[in-house]
Order: sequence, then C-alpha cells, then structure tokens
Amino acid sequence: MADHRKMWESLGLDMESHDQLMNVLPSTYGTVYLSQENRPKGMEYFDFVVNEVHGQRIQELQDHKAAGGKVIGAFCVYVPEEIVRAAGGIQVGLCSGVEIGTARAEKVLPRNICPLIKSFMGFKLGKVCPYFESCDMVVGETTCDGKKKAFEILNDYVPVHVMETPQMKREKDKALWLSEVQDFLAMVEEYTGNKVTADSLHQAIKETNAKRRALLRLNELRRHDPAPISGKDCLLIEQISMYDDVPRFTAQVNALCDELEVRVKEGKGVAATGAPRLILSGTPMALPNWKVPHVIETSGAVIVAEEMCTGLRYFENLVPEEGETVEQMVEAIANRYLDINCACFTPNDGRMERIVSLAGERKADGVINCTLAFCDPYLVEANRVAKTLKEHNIPLLNLETDYGQEDTAQIKTRVEAFLEMLGNR
Repeated sequence: MADHRKMWESLGLDMESHDQLMNVLPSTYGTVYLSQENRPKGMEYFDFVVNEVHGQRIQELQDHKAAGGKVIGAFCVYVPEEIVRAAGGIQVGLCSGVEIGTARAEKVLPRNICPLIKSFMGFKLGKVCPYFESCDMVVGETTCDGKKKAFEILNDYVPVHVMETPQMKREKDKALWLSEVQDFLAMVEEYTGNKVTADSLHQAIKETNAKRRALLRLNELRRHDPAPISGKDCLLIEQISMYDDVPRFTAQVNALCDELEVRVKEGKGVAATGAPRLILSGTPMALPNWKVPHVIETSGAVIVAEEMCTGLRYFENLVPEEGETVEQMVEAIANRYLDINCACFTPNDGRMERIVSLAGERKADGVINCTLAFCDPYLVEANRVAKTLKEHNIPLLNLETDYGQEDTAQIKTRVEAFLEMLGNR
C-alpha cells in the first residue's frame, strides 16, 4: 500500500489509534478472505479496495473537496444517495464493525448500547476514520432510539442532519417520509450550493440503479449449486458498494459476474455441490465485521443471500426511471426507500414474507438470524422471524453477538450443531 500518512495527518487523525486499526485489518483480511480456495479472479479488485481502504478512495474524496465538492456521510440505507449525486456530492457509508475507539465512545454513551453505534461514535471521537474526517456533514435517521439520541451528541462534533423515518407504512406515514425526502433535497442543495435539476437527478437515478442492477445480477448467480462465489465475498462487495466510486464499482461487479457466469456453465463452485445453503439475516454487518460469515463458511456451509441492510435491502428495489420532473422523481425515490423492510417498522410483515420467499428462491436449507447485542428492534423482531419460519418449516438458528472475538468458538459450536441438524432432516 502507498504511504498516505501525510494525508491522514492533514485530516487530523489520531495516528496511534489509526495505526492500531491498520495493523489489525491485513491479518484479519488474510485469514478470512485470502485463505479461500477456488476464489474468482475478479475479486482482485475488491482485495485492492480493502488494501487501499484508507488510501486511494480517501485521496479521491480530498480531490473532490479541493475542487469545491462536498462529501456527505450516512449511517443507513434510508439516506437517498441519488439526491446527493444529483447535487454533485459524494455520499459515503460511515457505519463501522470494529471495537477501536470504544473507550472514548463510552465517555458519552452508555456501555450497554448497540456495538454499531458505539463503534461509529468511537471512530469520530477517537479520530480514527478518514472517511468520517473527510465528511463535510453527516446524515442520521430515526431507525432506532439509540441512534436517534447518539446523533444529538454527534452534532457536537460534526454537522448532522436527521431524517425522520416513519415507524409505520400508512398513507400519512408515506406523506411524512416524502416531506422528509423533499427537505433532504433542499438541505443538500443549500449545503452543496448546487441546484438539483431534472437532468441531474435522472442521471443520478440511472447511475445508482446501474449499481443496484449489478449487485442484483451478482446475487442472482448465487442461486446455482454449486455456488460460484462465497457469501463472504458477496458481503465484502456489498460493504464496499457503500463508499466506492459508483461507475467504477458497477463496472467491476459486472466484470466479476461475467466470470461467474462462465464458472456456472462449467459447474465450478466455491463449495461442494450439495453443501448446506444458508440465508444470513438480521442487523447489518459493517466492514470489517466478518466473524459470523467466516465461521459459517469454514464450517462447511455456503451463504446464498444476505437479508440485511448490508445485503439485499440495500439494492433490491430500483427507483423507476420514467419521471420527467424533479417532483416526480423525488416521489419515486421516497416510495422506493420506504419499501425497505427495517425492523423499526411495526408491523414488519414485509420482512417476514421476504425471508420466506428468499428461502424458496435460493433453495436454502436454513436461516441464521444474527443480531448485534443491545439492538432492540432486531432482538425483539427475532420472535416474529422464529414464528414465521416455524410456520413454513424452515430451520432457524438465532445468534446474538458483538464485535469482539471472544464468542467465536461458541458461535462455531452452535453453527456446527445447526448444520448437523440440517443434515439429519
């Protein structure tokens, strides 16, 4: 990796903490990813992105800012990236999946709060993440009480705009959400100094949809047995999709899919034909949170879908491209984003229906529902998931974990027992 220390220092990073993070990442990545056998050659680009995770892309963001552009950070898939692109900005995902910075976060947050919240707050307070330090502002949302209150504190350190996410999907909730998206557009225009036009918004929708289509194409290829690509690699791609350059990322995913289609025709896979096929569901797994997928796939199973925000929820639905006016396109954007099945909604029947249909589409042998500790919406909703899957005779394993490695052996024991149970069915 090139030497980017001067750039990191110019961003005001705590270099000792940042060095600690950068020293951990390569060994973890090597163990989880580079040790895989029969891996598609097209994954080399995504290996490069991780190798340069705080390098090339950060330099691109700095160049964008030097040219007068704005960088806007987001913590959730409900933030409409089309609008940021249409105003000439760059949107990057800021959720993190590692414990570095926790001590500083616990000075302003309770200890028993969701690890994801504690992690992104720790990254900001500890000045560990160059993406965070590159952001001119960040956008929060009210998908859980912990994040909602944490954003109040975060606003002391960086400008925060919070979008009110409805908790139901009635007509009046749809109207509220549309008004939030309209307000977001006005805020982005003011902040960037650029007017969103019908042409710029239409182009942004097309480019963002192209990224989604590439990810959908990749995920459709996972229907095959043997699976042509591992679940770990797909999760990595889905994580990278939230901060990489959109056209470049789209081209690289499509190139990978070209290779995978050949592998499918030749019957080549990353696991043996007939290996247990699992769906991973639950809370998002932000980079570099790869613990559970690694355990699953080194236990002999293959993950064939991620029913989570770092997965299908991020790219499953497209924004209609027929709109002619900004108003029409904004309404189409609002409708698309409200279709995401977050556990903040009550009831959340759409998620239950999607897990069941996904299990059929992917010929899944079972579902592993993985929830972060103290993530109340998903922990409580695990009851509905279990009830629904039992009604459809779909085997389920519920896991609760955090970003530490202490429970890895316990998770492996439970996963292996689950796979043994599937083999005896």
